[in-house]
Amino acid sequence: MQTTTLQHIFRVLLALFMIYAGYSHLTFNRIDFQAQVPDFIPISKDFVVVASGFVEIALGLALLLWTQHKTTIGWILALFFILVFPGNIAQYLNQKDAFGALNSDKARLIRLFFQPVLIAWVLWSTGAWQSWRTSKNNIQ
Repeated sequence: MQTTTLQHIFRVLLALFMIYAGYSHLTFNRIDFQAQVPDFIPISKDFVVVASGFVEIALGLALLLWTQHKTTIGWILALFFILVFPGNIAQYLNQKDAFGALNSDKARLIRLFFQPVLIAWVLWSTGAWQSWRTSKNNIQ
């Protein structure tokens, strides 16, 4: 799927954001990210944070370098954003502070509204949404 220059720029920005976020999972924000791991997850919070950090780095690199498969990677990253969303909800419901900025119910609630923005960003910037719409229209 061909994408515009603007989509390409936003895809690269998202890829760099994912690589940075993944790196921060493994280093300086490791403890803060543990606040997002819901208590019902039956494995070590640190393991979840480290594993998700590696996944974020891998997805960011794939988004940046594996451009011929950007629509597939877009769908995978959108699914990843959906899968981690319960952690953001749990952080809000359990009133767990993190990152200095997420230190109030209002801040944690506002953050919840950014997850759909990330999902829309990845689906638009990779052309995944347009590819799906095009294939859907070809079927009819």
